[in-house]
Amino acid sequence: MNRARASFLPEIWLAATLLVVPFVLPHLGATFDLLQRVLIIGILGLGFDLLFGATGLLSFGQAAFFGTGGFVTAYLLVNNILSSVWISLLIGTLCAGVFGLLVGWLAVRRIGIYFAMITLAFGQMSFFLENSPLSAFTGGENGLPGVPVPRLGSFRITAGWPMYWLLALIFFVGFVLARRILHSPFGLILQAIKANMTRAGMLGHAVPVYKLAVFVIAALYAGLAGGLLGVFQSYMPPDAFALSTSGDLVVQTVIGGVGTLIGPLVGASIWLYLRDNLQLIAAVGALWKLLLGLVFVVLVIAFRRGIAGEIRWLIARRREAKAAANVPEEGGLAAEIPPVPRALPLAAPLLRANPEAPALQANGLSKNYGGLHAVEDVSFSVRTGSIHAVIGPNGAGKTTLFKMLADEIPPTAGEVLLFGRRITGLGITRTVQLGIGKSNQLNQLFLEMSVAENLRIAALARRRGTFRADILRRADALADVEEQIIAVMETIGLRHRADVPVHVLPYGEKRRLEIGLALASGPNVLLLDEPLAGMSPAERTATRALIRNISRNRTLVIVEHDMDAIFELAERITVLYEGRLLAEGSPEEIQNDQRVQDAYLGGMHTHELA
Repeated sequence: MNRARASFLPEIWLAATLLVVPFVLPHLGATFDLLQRVLIIGILGLGFDLLFGATGLLSFGQAAFFGTGGFVTAYLLVNNILSSVWISLLIGTLCAGVFGLLVGWLAVRRIGIYFAMITLAFGQMSFFLENSPLSAFTGGENGLPGVPVPRLGSFRITAGWPMYWLLALIFFVGFVLARRILHSPFGLILQAIKANMTRAGMLGHAVPVYKLAVFVIAALYAGLAGGLLGVFQSYMPPDAFALSTSGDLVVQTVIGGVGTLIGPLVGASIWLYLRDNLQLIAAVGALWKLLLGLVFVVLVIAFRRGIAGEIRWLIARRREAKAAANVPEEGGLAAEIPPVPRALPLAAPLLRANPEAPALQANGLSKNYGGLHAVEDVSFSVRTGSIHAVIGPNGAGKTTLFKMLADEIPPTAGEVLLFGRRITGLGITRTVQLGIGKSNQLNQLFLEMSVAENLRIAALARRRGTFRADILRRADALADVEEQIIAVMETIGLRHRADVPVHVLPYGEKRRLEIGLALASGPNVLLLDEPLAGMSPAERTATRALIRNISRNRTLVIVEHDMDAIFELAERITVLYEGRLLAEGSPEEIQNDQRVQDAYLGGMHTHELA
């Protein structure tokens, strides 16, 4: 099927469903009131699923923004401050977004349970404010009755068919927008943050800013849904701010399928339908809450990814199996890099303040952890265009030194200069933008994404800077980024694996992809932390060839235990011992240095693997 046509299939299916549902479900006991409430929860859920499903940020405070949008809209209309329902809805939505900006600014500074607890606290505070200090404006426990319905010219959009079609249209537009966000460069970075937040930051993306942006987007969706709730029922209820509103949203999203966008709508349909109809059964009416809880448990066990999530997973697995079937298996030397790969383009190269300065220079770097001196007063410089190795026994401080070179961790003392410019204190996100790339000792990949998507995340950072809210452009629509991705895949020998999920790759290919992520941002200086670790002899040979190839147009600094590789590749070697600089020189000088032999090589023969 045509890719462009296939990309619109979810919208086509949704439109068809929204058209058919009001004719079918009433015969199954679903009232128009139920259908309209489901759509309102679906609109609220679109933003929540971008926040939780796409970005991995679990919020228990969406009721705060739902209530804010609803009560601001209702207050403006009930008190005749504004006569236009549409303008009031817009203002209520924007107020929810501003509130979301304030809450998000505090919440995104924390992760995991701490983030969730902050949102829960603001939700509870909002409920208290609505029912007590602000009750003169919100009606307190009575809410705000008398909210007028919207008009289109002289036509009043009343409850029933007119209101259903309005809510269905708004949900459809909201779904299309949310899906565009999800498949944009902005959305791809959100998914990267969920998959591996640390690595997303190491590739040059301002993770806290992205988290704040999606938090505000979720608040805007919630504010719009809250405003529509009051308009739909001509009454803004006080329980819009209640914790149960946020809790039910989480439950409904889990039932329907997290990360599917349609999940909250599916979950709300099941949840609200059972809630309304179980109470009508005489034999079990008093136990409806217990039964509803049991249904939730059964659905979560039976559909681990939610109903829509399981369907999506089955489709994705079928595609993965098809893609894997078309990929040749690796043989003994099949990991070998293509003999003449393309040279990588350097996107937006660093403007060097001092062309005569070393590519990288460490001045008196030290790192202390309490009384432990991991690195102590280490200074060295790296010549532009060279391969510089850092070696030393385990515990010598190599990885700590590497992290300080990229400003992944701050030094206790000293500084790092990149082409004469001080980068210490900028943070790794900013140093990547200035031209440093770093691969990790342990693979830090986005396992559920394809090889091409992994590289796209890295390539987008240099193209777009630390943050850009380009939510309407397709993630693969930037020609120069796609050229960079292809060049990197050819260089690391993974062009044939472009659409294969990373989690199915063999270890050697994952190691090459780890290097590829660092390459994709087009760095001037590339730091490779044990690139040969855990590889077979054939994979080591292939990766050494890869390192020689990528050193043609950039400066490399390598930490490695494979002495064969180091003495073959490096032009200059720095030796660390117990956190201090022990020796520095050419490979020949290091091999013949008695201090290195005594302290590091321990009498081993030349080229013997450490």
